[in-house]
Amino acid sequence: MGLEEVITASKSGFVQTLISVSLVMTGGIVLGRLLRVEKNTTLLIAAGTAICGGSAIAAVAPIIKSENYQNSFALIVVFVLNAIALLLFPFIGQRLGLSQEVFGNWAAIAIHDTSSVVGAGAIYGEKALQVATTVKLIRALWIIPLSIVLAFFSKNGDKRSIKFPWFILLFVAAIFFANIFPAFESSYAHFSWLGRRAMVVALFLIGSNITLHQIKQSGTRCFLLGVTLWVVTAAFSLFLLTR
Repeated sequence: MGLEEVITASKSGFVQTLISVSLVMTGGIVLGRLLRVEKNTTLLIAAGTAICGGSAIAAVAPIIKSENYQNSFALIVVFVLNAIALLLFPFIGQRLGLSQEVFGNWAAIAIHDTSSVVGAGAIYGEKALQVATTVKLIRALWIIPLSIVLAFFSKNGDKRSIKFPWFILLFVAAIFFANIFPAFESSYAHFSWLGRRAMVVALFLIGSNITLHQIKQSGTRCFLLGVTLWVVTAAFSLFLLTR
């Protein structure tokens, strides 16, 4: 992806991300209280939905000092919805005739994990993949401000547990390298293909670790919270992107 394209996607994605992260976190907390889901589990599911799924949950968990079972519940909810979104979003996008750019933005906003965003984008098209990846990684940066807020305002907040999502720097470095050394463009295409295949393997491995027993253990309320938050986020963001 060219540097200019990344900058363009970043500018448009920043405002969308700011609004969506704020709304999803607020809505998730309110909905969690209404459903009487434990506070930490609510925060984990909301963070996973608002930012980047498992990565956000892993970043937030040590800060709010959540229990292992709460982490597991949140991760199971997010991973199950990821698997559904991977197949459902491209189907909906094609049915609605969404453009590559609109679909890329929608996938980045409404699908939890970066891996599933990349997978859905790859299914939909090259441009959708580029936009989705860029906007999603911008979204992942919000792990930092969210972690800071939770560290200061959460009752048991641990400021020392705040972590930077280093994988974003690798993405930026790859973009700059490709723009500085355009002569290797043919090689970049091979690396891109290899990356997409590796992502398929990663998604398979994630899915293979989810069992029906784990899903049942997560509880109806946790799933109801996760599904409701996800559906509302997907529907509302799609409405805004296509109006």
